[in-house]
Amino acid sequence: MKTILELADVWKIYKMGDVEVPALKGLDFKVGQGEFVAIMGPSGSGKSTAMNMIGCLDVPTRGHIFLEGKDIALMSESQLARIRGKKIGFIFQQFNLINTLTALENVALPMVFQNIPKEKRLAKARQLLELVELGERMHHKPTELSGGQQQRVAIARSLANDPEVILADEPTGNLDSKTGHTVMDFLRKLHEKEGRTIILVTHDEATARNADRIEFLKDGQVLKREKR
Repeated sequence: MKTILELADVWKIYKMGDVEVPALKGLDFKVGQGEFVAIMGPSGSGKSTAMNMIGCLDVPTRGHIFLEGKDIALMSESQLARIRGKKIGFIFQQFNLINTLTALENVALPMVFQNIPKEKRLAKARQLLELVELGERMHHKPTELSGGQQQRVAIARSLANDPEVILADEPTGNLDSKTGHTVMDFLRKLHEKEGRTIILVTHDEATARNADRIEFLKDGQVLKREKR
């Protein structure tokens, strides 16, 4: 299996005055192409910091992060922004949809920054909303959609630029259990039927068990790994 992402001896140390607070302590972590991996841990375990590293939102204090063989720890902010736009699709707990745009426009938005022509953007956005079974709601704005529907719009948006990795941060955190199961079903479908690489960050063990492998974090390190 081709390794698509690798964290090698990654440390992240925050300075608070004269005090150094390590959030990650030599984290080693690999994801193969087409894997569905969960990163799980309690508050303070380092999982949010790990997500920021994987998502190219931050760089490590020391260590290496390879995305398709390129070390993002050595990249500038503008280079990181380009990689975020093309290689990683984000799904957030808060949905992060723009309320003044329709579902269709929200899904098409990431393609604007990749200079994809409008006709192609809208055609791809329609296709993705059909994929998440929201074709009949594409002209509705987020405030006219349920929480579960908004999260499915967010899933569609995460696929807009055909990313190498989908990074889902507590994607069911703001949903009731039934709606959360529906959203996880869509993520599993993307993994099983389309071969998407998915990294799920969660504190919830039931949600984590949708993945093929769980990395349990504690105090900035992998405490154990569990394959399903």
